[in-house]
Amino acid sequence: MPQTPGDRPAYEPADVPPDAEPAQPAQPAESAESARPAPSGPPAPPGTAPPAGGGPGPRRMPPWLPRAFALAGVITLAFLALLWLLARLRGLLLLVLVSLFLAFAIEPAVNRLAARGWRRGAATALMFVVIAVLLAGFVGGVGSLLATQTSHLINGFPGYVRHVIDWINATFGTRLSRDTLFQRLPTVTGTLSRHVSDLAQNVWGIGTTAFGVIFKALGVLLFTFYLSAQGPQLRRTVCSLLPPHRQRAVLRAWEIAIDKTGGYIYSRALLALISAVAHYIALAGLGVPYAVTLALWVGVVSQFIPAVGTYLAGAVPVLIALTRSPSTALWILLFIIAYQQVENYLLQPRITARTLDMHPAVAFGLVLAGVAVAGPVGALVALPFGASVQAFAGAYVRRYDVEEHPLTRTTPARRAPRAPRAPRAPRAPRAPRWARRWARRWLGRLRRRK
Repeated sequence: MPQTPGDRPAYEPADVPPDAEPAQPAQPAESAESARPAPSGPPAPPGTAPPAGGGPGPRRMPPWLPRAFALAGVITLAFLALLWLLARLRGLLLLVLVSLFLAFAIEPAVNRLAARGWRRGAATALMFVVIAVLLAGFVGGVGSLLATQTSHLINGFPGYVRHVIDWINATFGTRLSRDTLFQRLPTVTGTLSRHVSDLAQNVWGIGTTAFGVIFKALGVLLFTFYLSAQGPQLRRTVCSLLPPHRQRAVLRAWEIAIDKTGGYIYSRALLALISAVAHYIALAGLGVPYAVTLALWVGVVSQFIPAVGTYLAGAVPVLIALTRSPSTALWILLFIIAYQQVENYLLQPRITARTLDMHPAVAFGLVLAGVAVAGPVGALVALPFGASVQAFAGAYVRRYDVEEHPLTRTTPARRAPRAPRAPRAPRAPRAPRWARRWARRWLGRLRRRK
């Protein structure tokens, strides 16, 4: 029934003042939960109790992260094991590299003999015999020359020193003393004899080193023989593991390496022959002893030892010529320098144009890089390897036309032709000089009178 003002409802507590606002009825639990703001973090996984205060729950590690850590550790350990294995097998890898280089060098000749009906094993053995005969002749000739000249130099060293000092004093007007030099010779001789005796006592170390060198040489010969004699079988085995398009690329790279290495060796052999003939003519003409052996030394060492071969090759003939006379040694030195220039600018570019078309600065840099990586073996292999990479890149790398620019111009710019000069107008005929002088004199007199 209707209530009058001032009456209280039955459910209102008695202690509420009469002027207070009426209380709102309690909301149900569902509406209270919907009115609460939702947490900002990701939903908690099922089965976890909500945190106190309504904040986001703890985040778990992704399930793939432990597997990623384990995989990274395994890869690192495998890489370290590979580095350790390469360090242990460095000697074997160098032997295989040298053997591969020698196999590439003799394979063109072996292929020609195989095309004529020879078996590859017999053709490879024949090339080994030819190389061994040439190497034995060279080493024997140079060894006999060094032994003979060493004994001559030791026996006649005081006379050579006296002759050289007299020539220097007479030519340059100096006052070098022979007595002072001869007084110091016993000290030098004693030092040399002491070093020689120390070297003779270390017989076991020398024998071990010699045995190691012989063992490595036999290993190189064995690997070279099998790489050359069974080259087709090796290439078939490698290509059987690759798809057809990869097989063509590998065979193309292999063919380029064989052509460049064989061409490099044969072009160097031709240059060595030309150098030996030219130096023999010069040495025999100047009366230097052992002209044939010295000519072979200069030809082989200057062509097959990169960078420093020219200086090593030229030092021995100059020293041998010095035993004759200083003037003969000077003429030999001048001839070696002149021939080197002729070879660098005329012979070598034409002979090695197709086999080793490489800039001299690039070749020198490759030799230095090869020495830094693999020592003398790297110096020997660097040039054919660089030529092979250059030829392979030229066959497969795409090139574009270069924009014309002053920075890319390889030839000096030609001057524009001058415009033809306009013909001069014909001059009026002039009076003779004496007539002009007489006219100026009379004109001056008339002006003074006026």
